Amino acid sequence: MEGACGAGELDWTVVFRGGGRRGGGRKREGQAGQMEDGTQQLGHCLVDMRELSANPEGLTAAGVMLTPKLPQVEFSLACKDLVACRDRKPNALVQVAVIDTHKQHLVSQTCTEIVEANKDPLFLTGVTFPSEYPASPETLVKLTVYDAKDKSQESSSFLGSATFSVGDLLRAKDERLTLSLRSSDGVCTAGTVVVSRLKMGEMEEADVDHITTDIQSQKCPMVCDSASHRATIDRENNPLTGPVFKNPICKVYRFQTVDSKWMLVREQMEECTLSFSIPRQLLSLYIQEDMSRVQDLKDLGDLSPHWDNLRKEVMTRYGGIISCYQETLAELDKITGRSFKPSCCKAQKSLEFIPINLHTQRMRVTCPRKTDAFYDIVTVGAPAAHFQGFKCGGLQRLLSRYEADKKSFSTAYQCIYYSPEHTAKAQEVLSTMSLLQPLITSLADQLLMAAQEHSAPGLRDALKNLSDKTEQFVHTLKDELVKSALLALHAARPGYVSKNQKQTLVQGGQLQGHIQQSNEKNQSPVQGLPGHSPATSATESTMVCNNVEALQTMTGGEGGTLPVKHDSIPHHKEFDEEEWDRVWANVAKCLNCVIAMVDKLQEEHNNKQEQVPEHQLADVITSHNPGDWREQLRPLVTRLKECVMEVVEKAKRAMTFVLLQEAACSTPQGFLLQQRRDVVFSQALAALACGFVMKLYAGMQDKGFLRQLHLVGLVAQFESLLSTYSEEIGMLEDMEVGISDLQRVAFQITEAQSDELSDLQPSVCGRRDHFTVEVPLPRLVFQTLPEEIKEGKPLRVFPVLFNVGINEQQTIAERFGDISLQERINQKNFEMLEAYFKSFSEKVPLECLPCFQTQTDIKELLETLGQNVVTKKRKNVEILWIAGTICRRLNGIRFTSCKSAKDRTSMSVTLEQCALLRDEHQLSKDIFIRALDCMRSRLTQGDIGQWEDPEAGAVTENKPASRHFYPIALLLVSSHLLVVWLILSLVFLLAKYQ
Repeated sequence: MEGACGAGELDWTVVFRGGGRRGGGRKREGQAGQMEDGTQQLGHCLVDMRELSANPEGLTAAGVMLTPKLPQVEFSLACKDLVACRDRKPNALVQVAVIDTHKQHLVSQTCTEIVEANKDPLFLTGVTFPSEYPASPETLVKLTVYDAKDKSQESSSFLGSATFSVGDLLRAKDERLTLSLRSSDGVCTAGTVVVSRLKMGEMEEADVDHITTDIQSQKCPMVCDSASHRATIDRENNPLTGPVFKNPICKVYRFQTVDSKWMLVREQMEECTLSFSIPRQLLSLYIQEDMSRVQDLKDLGDLSPHWDNLRKEVMTRYGGIISCYQETLAELDKITGRSFKPSCCKAQKSLEFIPINLHTQRMRVTCPRKTDAFYDIVTVGAPAAHFQGFKCGGLQRLLSRYEADKKSFSTAYQCIYYSPEHTAKAQEVLSTMSLLQPLITSLADQLLMAAQEHSAPGLRDALKNLSDKTEQFVHTLKDELVKSALLALHAARPGYVSKNQKQTLVQGGQLQGHIQQSNEKNQSPVQGLPGHSPATSATESTMVCNNVEALQTMTGGEGGTLPVKHDSIPHHKEFDEEEWDRVWANVAKCLNCVIAMVDKLQEEHNNKQEQVPEHQLADVITSHNPGDWREQLRPLVTRLKECVMEVVEKAKRAMTFVLLQEAACSTPQGFLLQQRRDVVFSQALAALACGFVMKLYAGMQDKGFLRQLHLVGLVAQFESLLSTYSEEIGMLEDMEVGISDLQRVAFQITEAQSDELSDLQPSVCGRRDHFTVEVPLPRLVFQTLPEEIKEGKPLRVFPVLFNVGINEQQTIAERFGDISLQERINQKNFEMLEAYFKSFSEKVPLECLPCFQTQTDIKELLETLGQNVVTKKRKNVEILWIAGTICRRLNGIRFTSCKSAKDRTSMSVTLEQCALLRDEHQLSKDIFIRALDCMRSRLTQGDIGQWEDPEAGAVTENKPASRHFYPIALLLVSSHLLVVWLILSLVFLLAKYQ
């Protein structure tokens, strides 16, 4: 059904579209171009309701009634007595479509799996109409049964069809319909189809009819009986998910357990709005940070010509990056209505900061007499710079090569070489100062306010906070790097001449020789620090460039020497190395004066209270001038703020000069690497934020989870299926650095200003060396959190990455190539996971962890994982299985990635889901393979438009590009099947295109 109306502020559209299967966006990429602003795809329908009235039950506008939402409608399908096709039983499947009565055409919704050689098939794939969908009792559903003659060729023949309304199903006895299938001539009966409503979360006590299944000697009830599910935040009814998760695609299945009961499995895949919102915010922060660095470089003041030229070159580079990021941000702002980036756009420049196919997957399991269970996973394409390519490798290789070559760059550019540790320290000092300096100023003002109010408790609290932050500020600046950088900056000023030089400069004709001797005797102010190159010390590099200028001035160029007086040589006063120590020590002295004054005032106040009788105390307080304390503290507090500002200005210039050396030495390779790192980190952070919010919403009522969250943090396990061959090596190198950079991220939960969707969107703040993601929650929800979280405690996430290639390229790499990258990544991240569990065991009781049917101890799992990591075994997928199990046991966040989060990712996720059903919910072994085929079925998107249906007329569908999905999961069992797989694939392709 499709229609639209508009009146006043009401604007709504209802469009039924093809709902589909999972695959991390695999089935939905064809729809990306059809998404419009404000349109949400909800499985089998699209609903666009802009500025919808607050009345959810019903709305009348321009004669149009929006009917109240029905309860969630889900039904299963089965057939009886299908007409046999000549000498064989039919391979039956059912296509489900919704009839648009206005335009007289069908809109394909879903399709069941194929049940082979059975005239009484029972389909495991059900049909879902979640409560969000605007289904009404008048909604007409058409069921068309086909006989799939040849699965590989996707050819079929029409058997029969039947039509019913949702109201018929709800009014029927036991909510079950038995419909006759009409053949193409409309006269003959091709059999019957049984439609039974599935009841989720209800216990069915009444006896129900049974129908024979394709499993021998087995009877199966048509209604799944289950206990009431536990109270938990469910996405279907959770208002929190609106700002972040949208466009759900739902699938429902019923699978048999080992005790011949039936479990109900409901899958839901959703897009995440953070795919675009997080990169947009990061781009804005990158632009602000780089513009701030340009301004800091300008604030360095006058520099010698050499250093000034380097500064101009660095500023030009920063300007190019800023311009590029502004263009990308402008392009992203133009995109509306899309919530994910399909893999076909992975190399598009304007979308390079956006993660590929970022989707959330939730599997909800309802079993007899058990509480419902939820299993969440995030699927995303490997964070990598696809636009920049992988010809020279990925970030890990490029960064290693860059650090090795940077020393030679520093010599060529006459710069000081700073190690990565010192560069990181300079960035840390700048970041800490930018946070602490305004905080100290604010706390000092609070101290004066408390003094004005004559509040002794307020004075003590404000003084304690001010002391803590000021001591932290002083400790940050007590670093030899700051002191040596100040000396290097002093030496870079115009006309700087050292003391040794001035003693040896007697006449112009001997100037060059004396300068050379002076350079040999002079020592570097940073030479004693580790990581600095002795050949490129600060004073050597600065004196060379400055003395060249003096030499040219005094010799009159190359034409000869000019007699110059000693005092005519421009020079600065000598640098006082103890000046910096005095400057930051003044901050501590000022703080001590403030503390002493506060103690004095409180002591005088206490003495006056003891001397005055109680009945006169009120008069004394009233008559006391409340401004006395403030006036006595004001000069000391003002002096403290002035000293802090003086320290900040000096340290900021010194650290900016350090970063100038880094930027000058890295031109232009370093800037390209920084851009690549920004791109990869943006994709990784969007995925992490999505997983964190998903986990937070699901665990809002779990006190053990919230306790773990603020005491030790969460582990985020990234499962990668990339091969160590060809360009995927570069992707894996990018991904390794991007996941490692997530250690610089912290999360903070805040109270939203209102319950509006715009106020519930997560936001990002910070700099490249540290980002904070703020997750706002509604006031009522926020009040239920532990005090530590409500107070704004940073919540840490520990990212770990495990990679095992599983495709044919990995087989080539293992036999003829190099897999040391994979082995190093797995070993390193195993150690990190082991360290996290050790910290967890010390801080959090094991009772906070979720319970599982399989009671294997986490320590044993870690030991097994450690053994598998060091074992030389081809395609050792046990590493991924065990790492994923440990992550779930530790209440962690699970991610699965491959190149595009399509084929390999969907195979891995579905196999993991079926394994969970088998291990945790007693899925019957006899039905395991069939359940796996159902969840992997690619016919659920409506791929039946080409099949014959004499009654169908025009069928509207979103058909993806035809693709043959080989049984890649078999490679998880044994790599020896690869040869057979390649031969069969070649035969298939030759037969197909002949």
